[in-house]
Amino acid sequence: MKLSSESSQQIEPEFLDRFFSPEQQRRYVTMLLERGGLTRRRAEYFVRLWAYLLLKQQQDVMGNLQPLTQLQPLEGLVACTHREAAELFYGDQDRGSDRAAGMMIDRLVALGLLDKRFDGQALSLQVRPLPELVVQPVSIATVTLTVDDFNPRTDTIPLANLVTRTYAELIKDNALVSPKIARSFRSWAQRYPKGMRVLRRSDNLNPVGICILYPVTSTSEFNFFQAPSKSFYLTTDNEADPFQMATPGDPDCTSVYIRAWVIENQFLSVNNLCLLLEDTKQTLVQMQADFPNLCDIYSLIVHPLYEELRLKLGFQKTCPDHQRSYHWIYLALDRFLELNISQALASLKLGSEAGASD
Repeated sequence: MKLSSESSQQIEPEFLDRFFSPEQQRRYVTMLLERGGLTRRRAEYFVRLWAYLLLKQQQDVMGNLQPLTQLQPLEGLVACTHREAAELFYGDQDRGSDRAAGMMIDRLVALGLLDKRFDGQALSLQVRPLPELVVQPVSIATVTLTVDDFNPRTDTIPLANLVTRTYAELIKDNALVSPKIARSFRSWAQRYPKGMRVLRRSDNLNPVGICILYPVTSTSEFNFFQAPSKSFYLTTDNEADPFQMATPGDPDCTSVYIRAWVIENQFLSVNNLCLLLEDTKQTLVQMQADFPNLCDIYSLIVHPLYEELRLKLGFQKTCPDHQRSYHWIYLALDRFLELNISQALASLKLGSEAGASD
């Protein structure tokens, strides 16, 4: 690894990936996002900074560098300039500066991830205790998941919290939004329970994923042809739901809105995606008995991984949001039911937490 010519023999930030791979970085970013309140970009910057500080400390104590296998607590404060942080965060990109890096460090301090000390000349940083990231979680390889009916008595709060964590970046006030999500889930389950399915652990019966298939009245369909942000409901403080649920037997109901499709990050795998998607297909077949003219599926893409999943499943982008990077996506119901899910997802690469909801 290249070292600077300074007597302190500090490592160069640009070579961090050689000693802490991007794959390892993504794993920690994923774990951080489960805490909620962090954007993906800030989580990425924090993980890179943590690894870099550990390598600097290792170089100072041991005199050489070894690849990191995991992130561990720092032994005290480690010197780090804004210039080093800028190189870590922004690399060769033009959108970063020393000042921007300093502001990002301040945000990470405000989020409770870092402590910093500035003595008038030098800046030193220390990662705050994060035991849930240092102590590796129990392996989930042997945990079996099943798909089950949504139970409003036992599943509402855990799944409302999951949705809130997943969309923390979109939510301005958790105190207002979280209770509304819980109320909406229970209301929808009472009105059309067939459309709500959960991915459940077999060992403790805890829900770790949710699929909400929401049949839409014909008068609500115009929302699919407007900017998506105009129809946000779960993640906002809007009191009126722009989408009205159709009543079983409604001959004018032609559209189903995939209102939530989220899997807890640690259980996000191709096998589990296939499990929930196969159940989604079966549920849609059952819904056709209640809505004989059902033929259109709409959803919303928010996270990067679901963009790749969209392509694999054949959903087309329709109406975009010109102020935000969101799109309505569409697939004919008949085309979805014809899909071989396992074959369609065979080459899917999972690299980040994802979800589709509102």
